[in-house]
Amino acid sequence: MSFLDWTAVLSSLLLILALGSAYLRWLPVSTSVVCLAFGLAIGPLGLGLWHQGFEEVAPWMEHLTEVAVLVSLFVTGLKLRLPLADPAWRNAYLLAGPVMLLCIAGTALAGRWLFGLDWGVALLIGAVLAPTDPVLAGLVQVVHARDFDRVRYALSGEAGLNDGTAFPFVIFALSFMQYGGAQAEWLGAWALHRLLWAVPAGLLIGYYLGRLIGRLSIYLRAKHSDSTLSPNDFLALALIGMAYVLADLVGAWGFLAVFAAGVGLRRAEFSSSQHAKIPAEEKALPVIGHMSAPVAATGKADRSKLSNPTFAAGVLMGDMLAFGNLVERSLEVLLVTLLGVLLSSHWDARALGLGLVLFVLVRPLSVRLLLGRHWVSAAQDRLIGWFGIRGIGSLYYLAYALNHGLAPEATGDCVDITLSVIALSILIHGVTTQPLLDRYERSNPASRREAPDVPEKTKPRSKAG
Repeated sequence: MSFLDWTAVLSSLLLILALGSAYLRWLPVSTSVVCLAFGLAIGPLGLGLWHQGFEEVAPWMEHLTEVAVLVSLFVTGLKLRLPLADPAWRNAYLLAGPVMLLCIAGTALAGRWLFGLDWGVALLIGAVLAPTDPVLAGLVQVVHARDFDRVRYALSGEAGLNDGTAFPFVIFALSFMQYGGAQAEWLGAWALHRLLWAVPAGLLIGYYLGRLIGRLSIYLRAKHSDSTLSPNDFLALALIGMAYVLADLVGAWGFLAVFAAGVGLRRAEFSSSQHAKIPAEEKALPVIGHMSAPVAATGKADRSKLSNPTFAAGVLMGDMLAFGNLVERSLEVLLVTLLGVLLSSHWDARALGLGLVLFVLVRPLSVRLLLGRHWVSAAQDRLIGWFGIRGIGSLYYLAYALNHGLAPEATGDCVDITLSVIALSILIHGVTTQPLLDRYERSNPASRREAPDVPEKTKPRSKAG
């Protein structure tokens, strides 16, 4: 497909999503399911506009998915406002650590015993499919900084952390396939560098960089009263890039650094707001050109208000969240459509068995075993166990493996099974997410994702109907 062809295809899809939103919201499917179906329709099984395989697009697919994951990780970090020692974070730590390890092991064992895959291939597929996706899991993540529901907070924290904590095990699988047990010395170097150093270093670099730049930015905007004129989208891109590069320079995991940078920036906002319960972006509502309130209800803020650090922090956070969400949604549409196009050439029926083992047995049992009922109810435990959505992060790891030493004889199984399981996750979770969340919110009123409180005179008109 030429650039003009892709422009026509994506413009058509975006038009369908925009004009059909009033109808799509009543269907029990996510936007990703629609994009996946659209990709199948324009692929070899439909209009035949695409005939390349994943191996041919892996070099640029790695970077495109990398950008999507980085933006999503940063935005996810910005939404998590509770202190890191708060009990709500405990489930996220468990999900991104021990639960993820059990999922890798369970998926690898299922691949080996059920389908006779080579141990190296089974381990790589398990590691690639391990992370809960930060891009496609938007429906089950926190929506704003006052959303403290244990299910959504746990899943958001997990999605932010395990795209980085899964990376060492992708490297482990690739090293195992290359060296096996013949050169056991690689195992010690892997544990020292990829785990003991790279994980905590990435988190610390990102967190303190985000907090430092956040404080400096808020201070300068308040001092010069330029909160409404500063290019906060540039600052978001700069912070993402700096955290990623600095982490790479010292051999740390960049994904963890970018997520931690978002968390650190949120802590800077929290400090500037004097630890207030209401996030600064809600106090800054409305500001022309930054928020969603009608222009007539806003007016220009006076200089004293612009010099308030809380106001400056609110505009900063609001702009970054709006910009990040826009980029994230746009890349999601593109990448899931690409997955649908590629699926017809790579569908593997073994994914039905492996995917169901992962979704129905391995993850729910791992969550039940490690989370138990200490910090979540039985209903919350079941939802967390079910909402292990696989997506763009797994696409990135697959492309990374192909571009960094995956043996040609292992490529077919890894690509076909992984792409098929991701598509299966998008379909199954996309169909079940909204009904299950609606049922959960009806039975737990406190968990409802209410919109931030806005003064009555500044509330935008309803878009319903």
